[in-house]
Amino acid sequence: MFRALALVLVIEGLLPFAAPARWRETMLRLATLDDRQLRIIGVTSIIAGLSMLQLVRLL
Repeated sequence: MFRALALVLVIEGLLPFAAPARWRETMLRLATLDDRQLRIIGVTSIIAGLSMLQLVRLL
């Protein structure tokens, strides 16, 4: 569990490190979305993550 959290932090830090201006623009755009749009993005991210985990388990 701790390793998974550490990996998330590493991945989350890649974009602000590599392209800070682009990351900032994206965050500003996300801030203008309504709750429904953010929930759709969230559930899509959850489904994609779970699908990847299942794929890794099969390999």
